[in-house]
Amino acid sequence: MSDWQKIIKDESIASLDKLAEKFGHDVIDVEALRPAFDNFQMRLTPAALNAIKEVGDPMWQQYIPTVEELDVVDGVIDSLDEDGDSPVPNITHRYPDRALFLVSPVCATYCRFCTRRRKVGDPEKIPLNQFDSAFDYLRQHTEIRDVIMSGGDPMMLSDRRLEYFFQQLRAIPHIEIIRIGSRITSHLPERITPEFCDMVQKYHPIFMNTHFNHPDELTPAAVAALDRLSRAGVSLGCQTVLLKGVNDDAKVMMKLMHELLKARVRPYYIYMADQVAGGEHFRTTVQKGLEIMQALRGWTSGLAVPQFVIDSPGGGGKVPLLPEYVEEINDDEVVFRNYEGKRFSYKQPRQLVVVAGKDAESDVVPIRRGKKKERVARTKRRKASGE
Repeated sequence: MSDWQKIIKDESIASLDKLAEKFGHDVIDVEALRPAFDNFQMRLTPAALNAIKEVGDPMWQQYIPTVEELDVVDGVIDSLDEDGDSPVPNITHRYPDRALFLVSPVCATYCRFCTRRRKVGDPEKIPLNQFDSAFDYLRQHTEIRDVIMSGGDPMMLSDRRLEYFFQQLRAIPHIEIIRIGSRITSHLPERITPEFCDMVQKYHPIFMNTHFNHPDELTPAAVAALDRLSRAGVSLGCQTVLLKGVNDDAKVMMKLMHELLKARVRPYYIYMADQVAGGEHFRTTVQKGLEIMQALRGWTSGLAVPQFVIDSPGGGGKVPLLPEYVEEINDDEVVFRNYEGKRFSYKQPRQLVVVAGKDAESDVVPIRRGKKKERVARTKRRKASGE
């Protein structure tokens, strides 16, 4: 058993009773929380536990069950209708040239806002013995050039198992990009071993979509794990979820983006929290997300500004949202405001008019071709004559 597997087995908290021992029975009401626990299991690694500084802080909110999970208003079990776009077990094929491939049913630490909580943590829901049909589907569909390995967390698989997936995918000629969706660098940085880093280099290009929601998650251990991945040639991005009580603050979000860039991780998406049953208490208004984007764009480097998206309920895919900068568009100009709220105008290209049977723009003096050559020749003649 690897060291990281021992941490999962021996040092993590995966029961309400142990959680109550850690934080106190006056804080953790085991019986009151049992229905939420039964709906979606819990596990906290030492890294996740150590990130919690006090009851109710952003880390606590993400990982500790609450009775609010039992309140379902607009929540849907499969809010993105992934199962509706699943032609074979473990594959979701929604977009033209890419597919989601579920390869692991478990995570190191379970996030209470998980979109896939209907499946994650249950090996029967993400079957590990039905990959043949998934690989057959990927081979047959030559339009797929990009495969996102997800779950659960693919990095919970052994190196041997991960290499099996890499080998199978790299043997399919039309698959160009392999992506790993993982929160392991935050929850179990010990998993990024030298052995994994040596192995993964054989199968590039490999991308990893990391998941950080708060700047405090970028601990020295997490940053060191990200550094190991970068040195192994893995391209790193980050998918962040906008969560009430965690990061629904422009200053917090800006600091997170800055810390990610310092760790060589490109901010990729900020997601609106999905309308998933059990996670509705994490949802903010869409206006809050737009407010945060307006506080980022222009006020910090474009590298630190991810796309803000809603993953459409019912399976419509990701839709990007931006604050309203454009005030008016007409045939003559576009009127808009910049990040400071100042108004500017951009002139539209002028319409062509017909002059003497030829196309020309009104009020534009044409430039004769060959003028430069004529000037050069004239200069040479002057020099030759001694002028």
